[in-house]
Formats: sequence, structure tokens, C-alpha cells
Amino acid sequence: MFFCALLFPAATNSLGDEHVGYQRLDFPSFKLSIVGGRPFSRGGDQLFRTKLLYQRYRVHDMDASVRSICQAAHGTPEDHVAIILAHNGPTGLGSQAEDICGKDWWEEGGDHGDPDLEQALRQLKETTKLSVPLVVFGHMHKELQSGKGNRKMVVQSSDNQTIYLNGAIVPRVKGTKEKSSSGIGENEIPVGTAESESGGGGTTRAFTLVEILDGKIKKVAEIWVQVIGSIAKIVEETTLFEDVT
Repeated sequence: MFFCALLFPAATNSLGDEHVGYQRLDFPSFKLSIVGGRPFSRGGDQLFRTKLLYQRYRVHDMDASVRSICQAAHGTPEDHVAIILAHNGPTGLGSQAEDICGKDWWEEGGDHGDPDLEQALRQLKETTKLSVPLVVFGHMHKELQSGKGNRKMVVQSSDNQTIYLNGAIVPRVKGTKEKSSSGIGENEIPVGTAESESGGGGTTRAFTLVEILDGKIKKVAEIWVQVIGSIAKIVEETTLFEDVT
């Protein structure tokens, strides 16, 4: 039995200097690989920063982008599961304003996902045995424009094999006027931060927690961590997905 918990954005920071765009990072101890999607995406059916994409990756159109994503995934060890990490999500997940990649700035809505990512995922599913339990991305903010509410942040595929997760909670850090108190209470942990030296108010910080058990997504939760002085604690947790089987 294998359990792994990923915390975004902390998980992306743990990649260090390794750039994952159109590449793959393998973590043998976790039997896990991270496969990168297209860098510089801003959604829709047009490439963004085309000169830079070609100079760095020799990608000049959507077809070349599909090939680059698939090539990165093809070397994944057979006993690994793959997490696709992209800036923006794929097309095909809905066209309403509140959908995970929906256009909330147009009254009629629309699908603002990346078509190359959708096509690459389809090709990998049709031509390989690669297990892709999670596709994680951002770009499309949780809070909709003009106070229309919040968008869907999690979608499960029709075959229940893949979770699509949008981690774009904005702002991710909020200030708090509470002051630090002496002692460490229940569910609190000491941390070393600049705030503990300044003596000022603290912050609450958003993370998306993903729990993986034996290669399957068991739980996805949005959590807010309050940091005051040298103490951190979870002050809010919202379950976005849970596998109860």
C-alpha cells in the first residue's frame, strides 16, 4: 500500500530548478512521474509567445505541442502513475462560465481550455497503458468576474479514472489582524517565518491538498493555513472530492 499527499503550490516549489515544461520528472521512491504541459499558455486555440516556444522547444503549432507532451510522457516507468502539470487546463471540460475552464468574461460563456492538452491526453489514453489519475493546472481564477460566484475547481472524467484540478485560488495569501499568542495549542505547529521576527499581524494562505493511495486519488481539499508569529494551523478545510469506495 502506497500513500502520497501532494500540496499545491508547495508541490511545484519542490521541483526546484528542474523545469518541467514538455519534460518529465520521475520520483522512484513514490512511483510517481510529473509530466509538463505547454508553458506560457493563456488558454484558447492560439499559441502564446510563439517565438519563445519555438526557440526553446521547437514547438511552432498545436500539433507540435501535442507531440512534445506525448514524447515527455512516453518514457514514464511502467510501475509509475503520471501527474500532468500544466499552466492551463484542457478543452472538453465544459463551456459554461462557471466550468473549470469556462469563459466568465463573456456572457455566452465558452471553453477556454488548451486543445493540445486535451488531444495529448486522448492520445496517451488510446495508445499507452499509462495511468494518469491527476491533471492539475491553474490560470482560470476560482472567483468569477463581476461577482458571479465561484467556478468548479474539480472535475472527474466520465470513466472515473482521472481528476482534473484547478488550483488557481486568488489571492492565495490574505492578511489577518490577529496577533500571536504564547504557547502552542492543539493542531498548531511551530514554523520559522519572517513574521515571527516582525511581531506584526499574520496571514492565511491557501493550499490544495491531494491525497493519493495506490495510484488513485482519494481526496482533494482546499485548505487555509493561518500563520501568526511562529505558529501555523489549519483554520478552514473544504473537501472538493473524496473517493468513498
